[in-house]
Amino acid sequence: MRTILIGALLVVLTSCGVARVNYDYDSQTDFSSYSTYNYFGDMETGLSELDEKRLMDALDATLGEKGYMFAEEPDVFINIKSSVFRSQSGNNVGVGLGGGGGRVGGGVSIGIPVGGPKLTRELQIDFVDANKDILIWQSISESPFREGDSPQEKSEKLQAVVDKIFSKYPPE
Repeated sequence: MRTILIGALLVVLTSCGVARVNYDYDSQTDFSSYSTYNYFGDMETGLSELDEKRLMDALDATLGEKGYMFAEEPDVFINIKSSVFRSQSGNNVGVGLGGGGGRVGGGVSIGIPVGGPKLTRELQIDFVDANKDILIWQSISESPFREGDSPQEKSEKLQAVVDKIFSKYPPE
């Protein structure tokens, strides 16, 4: 029983900080032909100015590692959209009573919610071919978000999300 409780606790703790990422892309695109990028000038990211800078720093570092260079006339324009929403905790504790005697039995069970609503950040990153003006790649991630994180924690979490997003870029 103790092993099961420890295992369940580990699953809950490790699932709290994981970003979920969905990808979509144009399968006809030759991603090896792209080597430069820039951001749309009129982006409305939905992030604070400081978080937007942190995210763009994380993107710049990650794209640099992948061989991309920032350019005024790029091959790819990047658009960023972000939103934060509250989701209800899915964690419940069940309490039950039961009893019986002879041929008669009965029981009562209730679920008690544990924790309150959680904040989740959805981050969408679009790559648009600068010459054709068409969307070629898109990722949408959801990750836990805390308003009270320190600037260092925010930078680290955004870098972790960006790393996860670009772990499967370019698509194969």
